[in-house]
Amino acid sequence: MIPFLDLKKINEPYETAFQEKLKVVLDIGWYILGNEVKEFETNFANYCGTKYCVGVGNGFDALVLIFKGYIQLGKLQKGDEVIVPANTYIACILAILQADLIPVLVEPKLETYNINPDLISQKITSKTKAILVVHLYGQLAEMERINKIAMANNLLVVEDSAQAHGASFEDESSYTQNLEPKTQAFSFYPGKNLGTLGDAGAVTTNDLELAKVIQSLRNYGSETKYYNDYVGVNSRLDELQAAFLNVKLPFLDAENEKRRTIAKRYLSEIKNDKITLPTVSLRGTKQSNHVFHLFVIRTQNRLDLQDYLDRNGVQTVIHYPVPPHNQKALSDWNHLSFPITQKIHDEVLSLPISPVLKDDEVGFIIAILNQY
Repeated sequence: MIPFLDLKKINEPYETAFQEKLKVVLDIGWYILGNEVKEFETNFANYCGTKYCVGVGNGFDALVLIFKGYIQLGKLQKGDEVIVPANTYIACILAILQADLIPVLVEPKLETYNINPDLISQKITSKTKAILVVHLYGQLAEMERINKIAMANNLLVVEDSAQAHGASFEDESSYTQNLEPKTQAFSFYPGKNLGTLGDAGAVTTNDLELAKVIQSLRNYGSETKYYNDYVGVNSRLDELQAAFLNVKLPFLDAENEKRRTIAKRYLSEIKNDKITLPTVSLRGTKQSNHVFHLFVIRTQNRLDLQDYLDRNGVQTVIHYPVPPHNQKALSDWNHLSFPITQKIHDEVLSLPISPVLKDDEVGFIIAILNQY
C-alpha cells in the first residue's frame, strides 16, 4: 500500500538532528519560551520576509489571537463581520466565532478552490471589517485583487497560510508584497509542509503593535510575569517543537520543489475523462505560488474511485467530506446554499504527495488512475 502520507519516513532524515536538539534543550533546562522559540521566530520571520513572528500553540490559536489582537487594538469590535471562504476547513470559521466575530461565507472559484474575488464585494456591508483569505491546498489566492478590494473598503486582511508554507508570487516572497502591514497565521501540525512532531503555530506580521499584543495574549495577557494587561490565554510555542522546526526550516524549499515535481507529473500524465485535475494558476517561472500541500482531484463518483484506488494499493483522503455550512456545529448556517462549495466537497479526493514519494510510486499511481 502506498500511504497517503508517511510522516515517519518524512522525519527520518532529521532524527539525528532532533536527538541533538533534544539534548540541547535538556542540558539548558529552559522549556518554555526559551532560546529555540526566539531563534525560530527570527528564522521564520526572515524566511517569510516579515518583521515579526510570534510562536503560538497551534494554527487555530494563531487565527484567534490575530482577531483578538485587532480587537484589543481597536481595529475590530466584537460583532464585526469577517468574510471567509465557504469551502475552507471549519477551523477558520471557528476561529472567527471564538473571537466573537461574525463569519460571512463566500463561494470559491471551482477551478482553484480559493475564494472568488468577484463575489467578495457583494458580501461587504457596513459591518464588514476584515477578510480572512485561505490559501487552500497550498495555492495562493488572488491577493492583488483581494487587497485592492480591502483597501477600497478599509478592510483588514488576514491570511490563513497553514497549507502554504513557502508559497510566493513571481519568485518573490508573497509575504513582502501587497497590503502593509501583512498578517498571516501558520500551523506546523505534523502533516503540514513544514510540520513538527506535535501541535505548533505562528503569527507573522509587519505590525509591531499587533505582534506585541499577541506576545502578551499567548501568555495569559502578560508581558511582565505576574502583571496581566489583557484577558489572555495559554498558547505558547513549545520550546522542543520550535527546536525541531529550526532543524527542518532550511530544507522547506527543497521539499516544496519535490512536491511541485510530483504535481507536474500528475498534471501532465493523468489522462482520464472521469477525473478533473486541479487548475494551477501559474505566476512567474517557477510555479512558486503553489506548494502542493495537497494534490486534489475531483470525480463525480468519488467513493467508487477511492475504493478502486484502495483495492489497488493507493491510500487517499477526502479534504473535506462535509462543508462548514452543513456542519451541526454551525447550525445557524445550515439553511444557506453554496452550490460550488457543495460540489467541491462532494467530489474532491486527495492523492499521495510528499517529499518522500518515490518516482516509481508516482508512476504507479498515475497508471492506476488512467486505468480507472
